[in-house]
Amino acid sequence: MKDLKYLAAFSTPVVAIIAIYLRGYYTFLTPVYAFIIIPILELIFSENTTNLSPEEAEEKATYKIFDWLLYLNIPIVFGLLLTTLNNVSTGMYETYELIGLVFSTGIVLGSNGINVAHELGHRQTQYEQLMAKLLLLPSLYMHFFVEHNFGHHLHAATKEDPATARYNQIVYSFWCTSTSRQYINAWKIQENLRKRTKFSFFSFKNNMFWFSIIQISYLASIFYFLGSLALIIAISSAIVSFLLLETINYIEHYGLLRKKLPSGRYERVREIHSWNSNHTIGRIILYELTRHSDHHYKASKKYQLLDCHEQSPQMPYGYPTSMVLTLIPPLWFRVMNKRIPSEMIS
Repeated sequence: MKDLKYLAAFSTPVVAIIAIYLRGYYTFLTPVYAFIIIPILELIFSENTTNLSPEEAEEKATYKIFDWLLYLNIPIVFGLLLTTLNNVSTGMYETYELIGLVFSTGIVLGSNGINVAHELGHRQTQYEQLMAKLLLLPSLYMHFFVEHNFGHHLHAATKEDPATARYNQIVYSFWCTSTSRQYINAWKIQENLRKRTKFSFFSFKNNMFWFSIIQISYLASIFYFLGSLALIIAISSAIVSFLLLETINYIEHYGLLRKKLPSGRYERVREIHSWNSNHTIGRIILYELTRHSDHHYKASKKYQLLDCHEQSPQMPYGYPTSMVLTLIPPLWFRVMNKRIPSEMIS
């Protein structure tokens, strides 16, 4: 039964469905759940630093239930998105209701879309990587597949990485620098790969070209079939979702830097270069994303197997609570800056 604890990750879309159904001020139920109720629960429930034994890890690595819990997010995410867009195109909503729907839908696209895509994007099978790309589509963030896997994991905790927040950088500045630089980097990575392997710009191997075509076609289809208001809601929800991702990116490596060696290269990524959180609720809701130190230590490791390392820098709160703190920069700096090793500050 313990293996079914990750069913709690579906609580966010369930709340969003209720919000869509009840309408009115209830359309804001999802952001209230994500950024008020979950943080309160994180403060109530204790941390859990327990790691699996080698025997347990070997056993759980073979359980397909953990994979199917990820796959189930595809119909849930797209079903909820299409329901929202269809309702908007056929019903009459007040402006405040539309804003609530944007946040409710966007939060699901981020937590159950991009977050799951991140996990599946590290898998080796083609069908799981295809699922990852599909889940990134509604967030208009398909380039994340390229930049994260071939850029971020190479440059994490360095100044060359757009997804590593600098010491004393506010989250609002980070949103701008990270989103723009990641997109540009994704094109550079793809172009370098194209030149090395010598395939055509229009080849099916050129992910970035086809990601652009697919995303434009996605938006054009919404406009054609559901109208301009649905298009605005779709784009707005996508923005909410990828800003949620970037807020998590901000948290994961804030202020942490790798040493530059005399050779000019950086030391290898270690457990000390990502913030770890063992807060139970955040771990379950985000499919163990909060054990980010171990994820960078071995990116191919499945979420249910991730460990806590004692040497990893530990966050005082879970990721959902920390996301709220980032929105108040002086408070965030007061809590986090003293926890950053002095040798990493530059």
